[in-house]
Amino acid sequence: MKEIFINQDKENNKIVALVENGKLIEKYEEKDSVKHLEENIYLGKVENILIGMQAAFVDIGTQKNTFIHIKDIIPKASNETGNKNEELSKYNIKNYIRTGMPILVQVKRDSTNKKGARVSTHISLPGRFVVLMPNQEFITISKKIEKKEERNRLLEIAKEILPKSYGLIIRTASQGIGKELIQNDIKRAINLYEDILKKAKELSNKSDFKPTLLYANDGIVGKTLIDIIDKDLARIVTNNLKIKQYAEEFLKDTGFENKVKLEFKPNEDILNIYNIDEQLEKANNRKIWLKCGGFITIDKTEALTAIDVNSGKYIGSKSLEQTVYTVNKEASIEIAKQLRLRDIGGIVIIDYIDMEKQETKQKILETLQEELKKDRSKTQIVGFTPLDLLELTRKHMFSND
Repeated sequence: MKEIFINQDKENNKIVALVENGKLIEKYEEKDSVKHLEENIYLGKVENILIGMQAAFVDIGTQKNTFIHIKDIIPKASNETGNKNEELSKYNIKNYIRTGMPILVQVKRDSTNKKGARVSTHISLPGRFVVLMPNQEFITISKKIEKKEERNRLLEIAKEILPKSYGLIIRTASQGIGKELIQNDIKRAINLYEDILKKAKELSNKSDFKPTLLYANDGIVGKTLIDIIDKDLARIVTNNLKIKQYAEEFLKDTGFENKVKLEFKPNEDILNIYNIDEQLEKANNRKIWLKCGGFITIDKTEALTAIDVNSGKYIGSKSLEQTVYTVNKEASIEIAKQLRLRDIGGIVIIDYIDMEKQETKQKILETLQEELKKDRSKTQIVGFTPLDLLELTRKHMFSND
């Protein structure tokens, strides 16, 4: 059973805590002073083109101009790798954009203290079951949907309704969902994009057009509800009236008003009264103890996150290899849990206790892979490096910049 607790403090900062059977499994923070632009869609204006970099700065009406690269302007060559493997030198950015022209872009990465946001002309509109990708013709099915029959069924549903020049990502949540609900989700996304396109064309025709926000993301609350609503969600608790009203509308629109209990606790610190604050505090600890007596440490740097596995108090009772395997296995389970809980993104390097046998390494990899399936975010295990460190990557659920 899953529950979502949404607490807003006096400074309007939000904490969203996802709890499963009483245990905190995910938590996200949204500060009122930090505006997250990721997924927002704007009609922007090209400010200046950097020919040598095959890039440009785009004004979207925010304090800092945003940055766009040629690979985010030309059509995607692959549904798997995008334009990552394209020979970009054969393209000339001036053939695609010019200074002063209007350009429809979506924020793909929020701004930081040093850099403006990163934008792309490759638009994506997420729904409950699908992600719509206009001006592409790829249909991709979540790898977490493993049964061939189900993949084929979903592919046929998508092909039946999807117009030409539209692409689609079929999300894990669509597994087992009826045809009508999936088709309604696709239609809703198409209608939304057509409305955005209509507004953009109207504004583009004005000689004095200004950069304009055309679509705003649903924020941390909306995104969490969309992703979790179909996954055994039993209760939503909040202390804020606006969030309560938003949740009411959301439950009504999705048909879950009689399935998910909504509780409103005005002026209460719900993280405190439900004893979630203690778990939140532990989620920030550098050292995490394992049941066997070993522990892991988590250190974040600008470039990557380093996780070290230690045997600690555990000495084992059999062979050294079995002792190492026990600690590394428990560590793998905990690492997968901590990646979700802390929303760790980017490159992650794990320094396991040295394993002599290849068979033991394979078992640890399989354990980690199985645990990462519980993660809603995209993860990829790269493998062991020549220095015997395990490398993996994970995409942030929400930008932390």
